[in-house]
Amino acid sequence: MVTTLPQAFYSNFLGNAPSWYKKAICLFLLINPFIFMVSPYIAGWVLILEFIFTLAMALKCYPLQPGGLLAIEAVLIGMVSPHTVYEEVSGNLEVILLLVFMVAGIYFMKELLLYVFTKILLSIRSKAVLSLLFSLVAAVLSAFLDALTVTAVIISVAVGFYSVYHKVASGKHFHHDHDHGDDESVHHDHRSDLEQFRGFLRSLLMHAAVGTALGGVCTQVGEPQNLLIAQRMGWDFIEFFVRMAPISMPVLVAGLVTCFILEKTHWFGYGDDIPASVRKILEDFNEAEKKKMTLLHESKLIAQAAVAVILVVALAFHLAEVGLIGLTVIILATAFCGVIEEHQIGKAFEEALPFTSLLVVFFAVVGVIHEQHLFTGIINYVLGLEKSIQPGMFFIANGVLSMISDNVFVATVYIDEVRNAFKDGLIDRAHYEALAVAINTGTNLPSVATPNGQAAFLFLLTSAIAPLIRLSYGKMVWMALPYTIVMGALGYVMIVVTL
Repeated sequence: MVTTLPQAFYSNFLGNAPSWYKKAICLFLLINPFIFMVSPYIAGWVLILEFIFTLAMALKCYPLQPGGLLAIEAVLIGMVSPHTVYEEVSGNLEVILLLVFMVAGIYFMKELLLYVFTKILLSIRSKAVLSLLFSLVAAVLSAFLDALTVTAVIISVAVGFYSVYHKVASGKHFHHDHDHGDDESVHHDHRSDLEQFRGFLRSLLMHAAVGTALGGVCTQVGEPQNLLIAQRMGWDFIEFFVRMAPISMPVLVAGLVTCFILEKTHWFGYGDDIPASVRKILEDFNEAEKKKMTLLHESKLIAQAAVAVILVVALAFHLAEVGLIGLTVIILATAFCGVIEEHQIGKAFEEALPFTSLLVVFFAVVGVIHEQHLFTGIINYVLGLEKSIQPGMFFIANGVLSMISDNVFVATVYIDEVRNAFKDGLIDRAHYEALAVAINTGTNLPSVATPNGQAAFLFLLTSAIAPLIRLSYGKMVWMALPYTIVMGALGYVMIVVTL
């Protein structure tokens, strides 16, 4: 019972988050100014760790509020200026436009996506083959499209599968399960089926998310930092691919082999197959949809397929910024599918806007890294090493920093420092190119270790599907661990051998 005004304020603070979590955030906010007065550099690293903590507790409390409070405090005490935050945001405007419009665009293609992927899921009986397909498709798409777009597609598919199952089962056994997951009225068999289905979706989503990293490293359009590095080096699409291929191609093969092994061994939380009861529900749903199919439904699917072709062509040939292509998808898909009411369109933005807000907060933390020169010492140390071991050390340093920071920011800082060294005559062109390859692969491959390292992972962690399938920060780190080891170790070996 709330009896005083301070108690009421405390009850409202971060809502239903656990009491220990609220106290931890209050402690962070209290100690940061004192640490900053002692050492701004240490305060910067403490802030990063605190922000990672809010991400790790995403299922207890969405990170926007506690992370946002930390970012606001950082601005108020002088760890980062509002102008620097704005520069970070404006420098990443294409990513923000992508999230706002492209993810909403995918929402209006969900009928087509659910139709296609239901056919795939029901036609392939082997979970290992299905996982390989998801990972490979995600890799190929990410080489030409943006990883966040591909992740949005996969999330839409998973939400579709879960919704179909939940809709059928909720009336009988799973009422409000997505909110609580521990309803005592749930029959044991059905609850175990639900848990197995969650495991099935978790593994597919993780395989696909890793696939976006495997494909994203290969081409200059795969990730934002790739484009930035290609511009600095003067490499076109083909040259970039050829430069990365000695590292990216072996890692791609190793990643797919890892996917297959994980499914066969059931290690690290993988291997759950789709329960027979769930498969039956999806088969019945597929049959029911066939019977309900009218010319109206068919025309919608045809229209969405046409929009999907336009989307792929526009992205592959970079006819416009990704976010603007997303807006085009929204306009075309809604116009030809009869969605003309404002509130219907508004639903599409519910998924992406909280994450977009969180990303802006993340850019504020990146601004702290920039203003407090948190990475400068590491960069200077690596540049001071013997030249023959520099590419391998750059790969490791970029990988480790990308795990805790933004890989686009890490790549930007490193490539600019290396370019300055090249301009000053400290390194020759061949060494400059070797370091550029190490920086690109370092920011793309080992960074799958945490959701911080890859925007696609962070997007998945904070999406609507994550709490439904019990995909937490710790679970993501655990499930990504074998991939991190394989991709990081092989990437390092190939860097040492080929550069």
